[in-house]
Amino acid sequence: MSGTGDILGQLCSRLGLALLALVLWAVPAAAATLDIDRDLCHATSGADLPDARGPTLRFACSGTPTGYQQGSLWLRAPLDGPGAQRGDVALMVHHSRFDRLAVAFSYADGATRWQQVRAGDYGPHWRAGGQILFEAPDRDVALTAVTMRFDGLSGHQFVRARILSTGEAGMQSSGMAAAVGAALTLLLISCIYSLSLAFAVRRQYLAWQAAWSGTMLLWGGLWSQVHLALLPGMAGTVSAQICTFLACLAIALATVSAVTAIDRGTVPARLRATALVLGLAVGLAGIPLALIRGGSLSMLADILGLVVIVDLLVVTVCLGWAWRRGSVEARDFLAAWGLPMAMLAFIHVVDVENGFWGGGSQLLVFVAATWQALWLAAAATRRLAHLRIERDHALSAEAQAQALARRDPLTGLPNRRGFVESVTPLLERARADSLPAALLLVDIDRFKSINDIYGHDVGDMVLCGIARRIERWEGPMCTVARLGGEEFGLLTIGMEGIILGRFAESIRRGIAGCDHSDAIGDRLVTASVGVAEVRPACDFQQLYRLADEALYDAKRGGRNKVVVQRHYDMPGRTSREVAISN
Repeated sequence: MSGTGDILGQLCSRLGLALLALVLWAVPAAAATLDIDRDLCHATSGADLPDARGPTLRFACSGTPTGYQQGSLWLRAPLDGPGAQRGDVALMVHHSRFDRLAVAFSYADGATRWQQVRAGDYGPHWRAGGQILFEAPDRDVALTAVTMRFDGLSGHQFVRARILSTGEAGMQSSGMAAAVGAALTLLLISCIYSLSLAFAVRRQYLAWQAAWSGTMLLWGGLWSQVHLALLPGMAGTVSAQICTFLACLAIALATVSAVTAIDRGTVPARLRATALVLGLAVGLAGIPLALIRGGSLSMLADILGLVVIVDLLVVTVCLGWAWRRGSVEARDFLAAWGLPMAMLAFIHVVDVENGFWGGGSQLLVFVAATWQALWLAAAATRRLAHLRIERDHALSAEAQAQALARRDPLTGLPNRRGFVESVTPLLERARADSLPAALLLVDIDRFKSINDIYGHDVGDMVLCGIARRIERWEGPMCTVARLGGEEFGLLTIGMEGIILGRFAESIRRGIAGCDHSDAIGDRLVTASVGVAEVRPACDFQQLYRLADEALYDAKRGGRNKVVVQRHYDMPGRTSREVAISN
């Protein structure tokens, strides 16, 4: 099982790295990113202005647009190059919070072709990865400009647009769909697996981890617009607002999952509480942040970003503290958080918003989240595999200890405790099938003198030789044991009368025939045998008392004898017989 966990961990790691490599490899080289401050001229108008009046507006190619949240923001970019001459141009816009987006392609002959989407209706223009695609109509006239009109836009800082060829747009859309589909599938597997582990092992942090994976799964589905295939009415602002809330909730759940994974006594209580409070604050902040659409959204997002960084740093300190104190869970979480932390640092230093097929920082965060979910699931599997191995070893050791507790350490035969446990089912079987039962007590004659003359080591050798001889009679209908000292016991069912007497006599002769010459020379070792035969079978204590009486009679009668006491208590027949053989 440990090997399976390690293989799973390596497989998940390779899948995560392969997915990341696929994304990094796909950085578009031919796409032209439209920078609002550098490449686009802007104008504002009322929301009631017809689209056809757009060219009459006064566009400014410097400064920052303002006052458009309640109206319309117009952005225009001139087009040139071979693609514009052929008319092979596509505009890729990342979806944001707006009520309506209209795109105009202007041609050299003065014609203008409009396309539009609005919140709740992106039609055929939506693409995986949170993008909206507008392709210039196929005309044999060169393109001169492209104009975008946003109605009710929350902030121009969130506008991301690229100009590329229609062929490249199709290729990037397909690649983005494949990458998003793979990430969503892996997150779904991680969510289900973590939830099943949480129920199986009753660990709280695994449930939080499953909730985090599920939240990231929902966020990824909404951000990438995959849900529009089933719910087209959620296109635009509603999805963007829900994504904002889910992103904050995911950070809160990740914080709780990491903190609850480590034992309370491993980190200081104040440090633990600080991390939880920061995580809760980020989660709660997602509610108003998702509802705001004014110009303050950008500023509040920047403030929340700083709080998130502080939260992640505090969680990292908690995990590092716990790791130094030997927490395996903390080590696993630090390894899992390594890539997401590196990604967060990377996107804060490098502007990647228009890179990676247009997925930008969201795609990097999505890939890092997938890595984190897979790593944590693999780490939990590996850790539980080790725990299962340790549990199996403990159970095996316990079973071995119990078996040893039922065995005589000198002879290897069952001791009195093991004998009583093994004869109980035999006696029950005898009572159920109306079979006779017999207990034979074997006592070595004058064994104390062997210890006194030759020493206890020699006495132990004699006992072991006799035990090996007695062990031969062990079978389905007979069980043997060393009851203590020089006394042995055999219990048999289904044997009675002359056959039982001959069996007891064969035991007496077999013991007398044991060769102990290596230990005590020519000295003969004999045994007295007391047999209690009953029908129907009684309990062990009563049977032992009757056999002990027979053994006492054999000892008193001169030893090296077999005494059989038969007790019958059947309808119409109650008797007690004593038979002595020499």
